[in-house]
Amino acid sequence: QVRLVESGGGLVQAGGSLRLSCSASGPPESMLRFQGWTWYRAAPGAQRERIAFMNSRGSSRYNDAVKGRFALSEDAAKNTVFLQMSNLKPEDSAIYYCNTWPPLDALWGQGAQVTVSS
Repeated sequence: QVRLVESGGGLVQAGGSLRLSCSASGPPESMLRFQGWTWYRAAPGAQRERIAFMNSRGSSRYNDAVKGRFALSEDAAKNTVFLQMSNLKPEDSAIYYCNTWPPLDALWGQGAQVTVSS
């Protein structure tokens, strides 16, 4: 069974940077079926929104709120996907989650808390 674990969250001042990691573990044959990886975030009182997506060829897309500030990368050998976040703003404060594409309910983890102070 595949499991995803997010890490790297924390408290940072506005304008700062953080790098989140999403590490996947489980049977390799299960992970080969995934078509890509996605990052979501859920701000307090708001619904979870998708903010970044990387397909199996390494091509990435971002929503307008984070475009130009966030960047996806991966270490395929370690089954880890990274979300580099730069020029953070207070409105980026949220719990950040990773999942596959398409997302699977069984893979939602605890997420990583990111808090950006003004």
